[in-house]
Amino acid sequence: MDILTIEEVQLESYVTRIMLDVGVPAHLKGYHYLRDAIMLSSRDMEAVSSVTKLLYPTIAKHFRTTDQKVERAVRNAIEVSWQRGNSATFEELFGYSNEHGRHRPTNSEYIARIADKVRLDVKAL
Repeated sequence: MDILTIEEVQLESYVTRIMLDVGVPAHLKGYHYLRDAIMLSSRDMEAVSSVTKLLYPTIAKHFRTTDQKVERAVRNAIEVSWQRGNSATFEELFGYSNEHGRHRPTNSEYIARIADKVRLDVKAL
């Protein structure tokens, strides 16, 4: 099964479950931006290689804001999830967690790793 054939709602629901598991609070603006970034990247991994030139501007246009605000909100959402999230899930996804004293992943690392997980899980269906 290809990522492009999965229903939009199913993909959004799946990405949402992952985000809640890693502890991204749903009340943050960055939560919605991050979900869109992961969904876009899971369809096209090239988007992750040009986060500032492609991904953030696309999301900013969708939400009628600036790419700087998108970047800042995503960074904040990742930081909050890194501090409060499930360390076992971070271990599984990234191979390390906050408990090891490691710094949080960058925005593009975070988005790329979760998008890759989504792609692999969908292909396994």
